[in-house]
Amino acid sequence: MKKIIILLIMCLLVVGCGKNTETYVTKRINKKYDKSTGYKLNGELEINNNDEVYNYDVTVSYDKKNDYYKISIINKSNDFKQMIIKNEDGVFLFTPSLNKSFKFNSKWPYNNSQIYLYDTIINDIKNDNNKKYDYKNNKHIYYTKVNYPNNSKLSKQKIVFDKNDNLKLISVYDNDDRVCMQLSVEKVEFSPRFGKNHFKLDNNVDIKKSEKTMSIDDVVYPVFLPSGTKLVEEKRVNKDNGERVIMTYDGEKNFLLVEETVDVFGDFTVIPCSGEPFQLMDTIGVMTDNSLSWTSGNRDFYIVSDVMDKDELVEIAQSIVGVSSLK
Repeated sequence: MKKIIILLIMCLLVVGCGKNTETYVTKRINKKYDKSTGYKLNGELEINNNDEVYNYDVTVSYDKKNDYYKISIINKSNDFKQMIIKNEDGVFLFTPSLNKSFKFNSKWPYNNSQIYLYDTIINDIKNDNNKKYDYKNNKHIYYTKVNYPNNSKLSKQKIVFDKNDNLKLISVYDNDDRVCMQLSVEKVEFSPRFGKNHFKLDNNVDIKKSEKTMSIDDVVYPVFLPSGTKLVEEKRVNKDNGERVIMTYDGEKNFLLVEETVDVFGDFTVIPCSGEPFQLMDTIGVMTDNSLSWTSGNRDFYIVSDVMDKDELVEIAQSIVGVSSLK
């Protein structure tokens, strides 16, 4: 009789431990997502750049059947709102205060990791054969590699689920083990109901126009420059509704930087463009193979170079964003 009791206890212990092994937990998490028709996620995104921290409120909607996305990102320091929408018409980066949207011919979001998309987080776990798993303090923790081709300094992430398999935290690290981005997940609702126009671009146009400036009183310069590169020319040009400053930097890593007053369109305007959305420090910009453009501090910026790679463009842009966002 004692032997039977001991065997039963051992079986219960084995079953209990098995529930928290990587295999069982991963199956449960995948099953929950696979059974859903999509999700709605709410959270707070934190982006770190040296001593500067940027905080966003993030809301994500995903309709799995139609493969539609809507991501709303609001900068908590200045209420600057941007949206990424993917529907049957394409991929759009929409800035309500400027009354304009960029339209991309892009494979977004499938060409790289996305910190605020639940489905890409699941795929990162699935696709990393060398991932690590730990169960600690009633939390399921995964460590996986990431794929950010436009920012190769981002190398890995920590993904945390609570004891009930609810996603709670994603932290993305650079090559020096510093947390560059972190999403604290408040809630994930599976299989929500979306209205028929929820993912329509026109249905999300609720314009609150930003104040328009006509001149640039203080030019914002990059804090970081590649070694041996310097400013050799600066031109001010009047445009129809404001001012533009064109800066030429020469050296081994030469580039052109344009800074201009923001254009606020009278009518809602969609602008076709190449590239894809790219998350900078305090804003979402447009990244191509040799250029990066964005809006920050009520100004538009554009940097282009034939000799610099994307990482170098991002490093210069981030050194401008940190200054311009304070204006």
